[in-house]
Amino acid sequence: DAGKVLVGDEYLRIQPTGEFQSVSLIGDVLISSSDKTLVYLKDIAQIRREYKEVPDLLIYYEGKPALTLGISMQSGENVVAVGRNLLQRMQEISALIPIGMKLDIIYNQPAEVENSVSGFMLNLVAAIVIVIIVLLLFMGVTAGLIIGAVLLITVAGTLLIMELYGIDLQRISLGALIIALGMLVDNAIVIAEGMMVRIQSGMNAAKAAKDVVGKNSIALLGGTIVGILAFSAIGLSQDSTGEFSRTLFYVILISLLLSWITAVSTTPLLCALFIKAKKNAGSEQDPQDAYSGFVFMLYRGFLKKALHFRGLTMAVIVALFAIAVYGFGFVRGGFFPDSNTPMFFVEVWEIEGTDIHKTRDDTLKISEYIRSLPGVTKTTELIGGGDQRFSLVYEPKERSPAYAQIIVQTETREQIAEIWEKADAYMKGFVNIEPIIKPLRIGPGRDSKIEARISGPDGAVLRQLSEQAKEIFRNNAGTKEIRDDWRQPVKLVKPIFNEQVGRQLGINYEDLSKALKYAFDGTQVGLYRDGIRLLPIFSRAIDEEREDISNIQDIQVWSPVLQQGIPIAQVVKRFETVWENTVIRGRDRRQTIIPSCNPETGVDSTALFERLRPQIEAMELPPGYQLAWGGEYEDSTLASNSLASALPGGFLLMILTTILLFGKVRQPLIIWLTVPLAVIGITAGLLGLNGAFDFMGLLGALSLIGLLIKNAIVLIEEIDQQIEEGIESFKAILDSAVSRMRPVMMAAATTILGMIPLLSDVFFVNMSIIIMSGLAFASVLTLIVVPVLYSMFFKVKYREEV
Repeated sequence: DAGKVLVGDEYLRIQPTGEFQSVSLIGDVLISSSDKTLVYLKDIAQIRREYKEVPDLLIYYEGKPALTLGISMQSGENVVAVGRNLLQRMQEISALIPIGMKLDIIYNQPAEVENSVSGFMLNLVAAIVIVIIVLLLFMGVTAGLIIGAVLLITVAGTLLIMELYGIDLQRISLGALIIALGMLVDNAIVIAEGMMVRIQSGMNAAKAAKDVVGKNSIALLGGTIVGILAFSAIGLSQDSTGEFSRTLFYVILISLLLSWITAVSTTPLLCALFIKAKKNAGSEQDPQDAYSGFVFMLYRGFLKKALHFRGLTMAVIVALFAIAVYGFGFVRGGFFPDSNTPMFFVEVWEIEGTDIHKTRDDTLKISEYIRSLPGVTKTTELIGGGDQRFSLVYEPKERSPAYAQIIVQTETREQIAEIWEKADAYMKGFVNIEPIIKPLRIGPGRDSKIEARISGPDGAVLRQLSEQAKEIFRNNAGTKEIRDDWRQPVKLVKPIFNEQVGRQLGINYEDLSKALKYAFDGTQVGLYRDGIRLLPIFSRAIDEEREDISNIQDIQVWSPVLQQGIPIAQVVKRFETVWENTVIRGRDRRQTIIPSCNPETGVDSTALFERLRPQIEAMELPPGYQLAWGGEYEDSTLASNSLASALPGGFLLMILTTILLFGKVRQPLIIWLTVPLAVIGITAGLLGLNGAFDFMGLLGALSLIGLLIKNAIVLIEEIDQQIEEGIESFKAILDSAVSRMRPVMMAAATTILGMIPLLSDVFFVNMSIIIMSGLAFASVLTLIVVPVLYSMFFKVKYREEV
């Protein structure tokens, strides 16, 4: 750039000749020698074009050098359609690829999304089929088909509204539909069952519809609102977990409101059209006659005994509750589950300061072994840094020559555990590496499940505290991948500058540094334009001098006083080798070091954390130093706190809804007293099926609360209505419970069986276990405990003759 000059009203750019047209022409540059003669640069230097000596990042695909290209989708586009267009374009340009090169896909998110959505659609269809089959078996063909039709209308309406509001079909939204299936048919079951009983007993269809909808619509609406509010904490949560799973709340909100609308409109219409009175039904019969079957009478007799011995009944329930609370302490904890994509990562950490070529060689050896294992389809090796962010939950590491990552892809997810174990055992033979093997996460999380965060002013003291913490980790069984984020100190060569001699020779510290840099790394002296690229021009010593550190004393530094170069040994007292921290991290503007570890395979991270926590917190910290916990504990705490901040509002609205429904206090109190008892079913299910109470499990527990309260509302509302109609209280309790048995059991059965497809999904499995096992016991709570509590709160006397 030679500048610009104003000529009249124009600026003209100035560009002299002399630009190099090729690298070889650089050698024709004339320079002045010490005897004032001109010589060509090529006569005193070798000029060549080559790659950077120490690369920042090396990429290999299945052990061969590679380049990667990351493609991001524009907002609002269909990822599956974009993926198909990309594949088509790749086929079109395949003929342009040079011989000896090939184009492969490392990670195909559109294909993963398509497979995931297709699998979930199959699960959704399977769940709907299961629900309809259950309805046909227990409600009869006509009523079963009616409720099934209403279910399909509700699901179709939900999908339409999702499309209108831009809610995509993905894992969370489709999972929410499966979770909601049982709740969607609940309202329709109550209406259909009530109308079926009345119509078959001889009541006019219009009167039956008016009677059933009039009695149940408000109670069902209240129960539906409570069910929605149970999920409100997800919709109101403002952290990353809430953002990740927020569509769950929206889908539940849309589908449940639609289910109530179709239950009080479409269901009565279809029942009136298709349910006919029994041929032997003359005048109107007592609807209670429909509950004279064996199962109903068996339940009636059992409930009557429970009401007779109500004190003993509640004592058994309280004892079971106490056992469940104690047993819950043995349930595995967790945060977010891993992805079901057949992929995992092997991170190779060499000793800090290791040459990137040594890191590459070790990484390629490990990768070659992994590819030889059965089930491995391909590997991608990245040396010096991580890959491009191909997934929202993938977090690339910062560049480091001591770091490498191997992306391992397998045929199936089930093969990962065995390959993981063999790879871990093989890497134990590399004494200088610290490997981490980690799965592809499906939600928020970190590489290390247990992190102790220590902050303070002095780096040396922080190092000592970190070593104490790591020693505690090592001394506890079940820990692995013990490290800290400052890594190891690195050796540093420190020439001690003789300032007195240097001043006499006109040499300062900067001159010494430049001479050393020229001798080893090289000094940039210009730029060479190669088309659209600017290549740096470096001047440096010959390879023989640069590769032997013993030559360091003979490196020449220019003395302005002597007007010649002198060995740096004349201005350096001695050379010292010291240690330095090349990685110093901070948090909140304070130096912070994080010693961390992971649990061994099969070891519960929560239990291990609870064992390590008191030992780490017992460490004596100097004044000005602080300890805080990170890792899975911090993530789950933040998520729980975010939910907890939203839960009080949701629970308050749920309580107010139940109070407004009844206009009294005792009925809502009965309902809320049964809520904690759901832990009995939750504990039994998690311990029996080796589930974990993770974040999704917490959401399952919240949904279970909504289901339990909804069933209890409908039952208590029926009891109150019968008492208001003049039926004796004890008989009203028995008759109401018997009339509600089939809707409650049907809703439970459809929900439980409809969630069977989710048991195979790693993301929803714990939520499914909690809802299925909890709801099974919640049905008992509704049908046994609620009537018993009602009789105790309202002092209803036992009557043998009823």
